[in-house]
Amino acid sequence: MLDHIFLTVTDTDRSIVFYERLLPHLGIISRLDYDGNNGPAGHADLKGFGSNGRIYFWLRQGNAAPEGVHVGFTADSEAMVNTAFAEAIAAGATQIHPPGPQLHYDPRYYAAQVRDLDGYSLEFVYKSWQHRD
Repeated sequence: MLDHIFLTVTDTDRSIVFYERLLPHLGIISRLDYDGNNGPAGHADLKGFGSNGRIYFWLRQGNAAPEGVHVGFTADSEAMVNTAFAEAIAAGATQIHPPGPQLHYDPRYYAAQVRDLDGYSLEFVYKSWQHRD
């Protein structure tokens, strides 16, 4: 299991607004700012997002490298995928593919994909077989 991921963004404040608008629709409702001065020399300031007592999605200022990263966010339902997609588009993301079954993976793999404000590929994914009680 992954513990965290950093995305380097060109405008931290702009990206915070984007992700604060989008991530709550995926149940990611916690925010934390980390002052890089508290870390080793040269540590970047970090803007974090998470849930359930964990901060795992971080932003840092710098030169974006969107061609090297794809982030898949778990959704708890097809409706959650649809809502996250709509909110991302409303917040300025560009569409890669609209919500729907991703038959090339599995007929139960329901997802949507966008590019964020720096061009990072974000996917909102509901896999029904992974959400059984």
